[in-house]
Amino acid sequence: MLTNKVALITGGGTGIGRAIALQLASSGVNTALNYSRSEEDATTTSNECTALGAQSITCQADVANDSQVRKMVAAVVDQFGQLDILVNNAGCTFFVEMEDLEGLQEEHWNRIMDVNVKGLFQCSRAAYPELKKQKGCIVNITSVAGLIGQGSSVAYAASKAAAISVTKSLARVMAPEVRVNSIAPGIVQTRWVEGHEAHVNRLSQGTPLGRIALPADIAEVAHGLISQASFVTGQTVVVDGGMIS
Repeated sequence: MLTNKVALITGGGTGIGRAIALQLASSGVNTALNYSRSEEDATTTSNECTALGAQSITCQADVANDSQVRKMVAAVVDQFGQLDILVNNAGCTFFVEMEDLEGLQEEHWNRIMDVNVKGLFQCSRAAYPELKKQKGCIVNITSVAGLIGQGSSVAYAASKAAAISVTKSLARVMAPEVRVNSIAPGIVQTRWVEGHEAHVNRLSQGTPLGRIALPADIAEVAHGLISQASFVTGQTVVVDGGMIS
C-alpha cells in the first residue's frame, strides 16, 4: 500500500523522527530526512532506511527559514519525482521551570514558536501542491503539553497548543485531497530528556501503563494514520500511556 511512496520527515535523523523513518522504510516508503544540525545522525538513519530496502536521502534546512524549506521540498520532488507524506517532527524547546516566569526569555519564545509553529506551517505550505497532486497526508508531532498547559516551559506548551490549532486549520484548508492530523505524545525517551530526570519523573508518575513512551510507540501510530486512517483528518491522537486520561 505504501510501497514507493515518498515521505519527507523533518528532524528525521533522531528520536521520534528516526523511528518514523524506519517504520515507513520497512513498508517500502522512500524517505527524505531533514536535519538542521545533526548531519551525522541523519546520514546514519538514512543508511538504515536504505538497508531496509527503501531509497533515502538527507536534506539540510532550518524549518524556521521559509526559503530553505521551499528549496528542500523542491529538492525532494526533484530527486523522487513526487511527495506523498509529510511528517512535521522537527521541534525545539528550552527547559525552564513553569513557575520561573522571569527565566523564560524572549529568545526562548521566539525560537520555540519559530520552529514548532511557523516551521510546521511553512513545511506544510511548501509541500501542499505536491501532496494535493498525490492525495497525500501530513502528520504533525505535537505534544500533550499543548493540551494540559504543562511541559518543559510555558512557551513550549503554548507552541504545541498552537500546532494543534494549525493542524485543525490545515485539515480544513487542504481537504479533501490532503489529510492532516497530529500525534500528541507524552514524555518520550529521547535525547531531549537526557539530564532532566526530575522533569520526566514528575510528568510520568502514575501513568496507567507504567512507563514513558519509546519513539517506536509514536512511530506505530504515525504509520497507522498514514497507511490506514483514510477517513480521519483534523484530529489529534494522544499517545501518553493514559497519563492525561
